Amino acid sequence: MVMTNTAALAPTTAGTARIDFARTAPKVFRALLGFADAAREGLDPALVELVQIRSSQLNGCAYCLHMHTSDARKAGESEERLHMVAVWKDADRFFTPKERAALAFTEAVTLIGRAGVPDEVYARASAHFDEEELARLLAAILTINTWNRIALATAKEPGTDERAVR
Repeated sequence: MVMTNTAALAPTTAGTARIDFARTAPKVFRALLGFADAAREGLDPALVELVQIRSSQLNGCAYCLHMHTSDARKAGESEERLHMVAVWKDADRFFTPKERAALAFTEAVTLIGRAGVPDEVYARASAHFDEEELARLLAAILTINTWNRIALATAKEPGTDERAVR
C-alpha cells in the first residue's frame, strides 16, 4: 500500500487529487524557477512571452497559456498579436523575422519527437541570435515545456495563477 501526504494533494475538476508540485518538491520547484530566470537573462521579455505562449498552445496547456497571455498583455503586447501567435506562419506582418525564427525554433524543440530540429530552422534561429542568446532561447523553450508538463500532470486550473502565493 502506498501512503501519500494528503495535505500536498489538490483536487482536480474530476475530483481526483493531484500533488501540489511546489509544496511537495520545493527544492526542485525553486531550481526550476532559477533555471527559468537564468534562461530569460539577455532575452527580450516580449519574445520570451511569445515563446511561452506558442509552446503552451502546442502542448495544450491552458493554465500556462492563460498565465503567459496575461503577462504579455501586462507587458504591453497587443491583443492583435496575441491572437495571431497560433497562426504565426501565415501572419508575416505581425511578427519580426527574429520573432518568427524564435517561434519556428520553439515549435521544433517543443515537437522534437516528430522531426528533431531541422537544419533550416536551426540556421534561421542562429542567424538572429548569437550563441549565448540561442542557448538562452533553447533554455527558455525547455523551461516552458517543463512547466507545461507539470501543469498538465498536476491538473492546474486555468485562471488560478499561483505565482503570487509563492
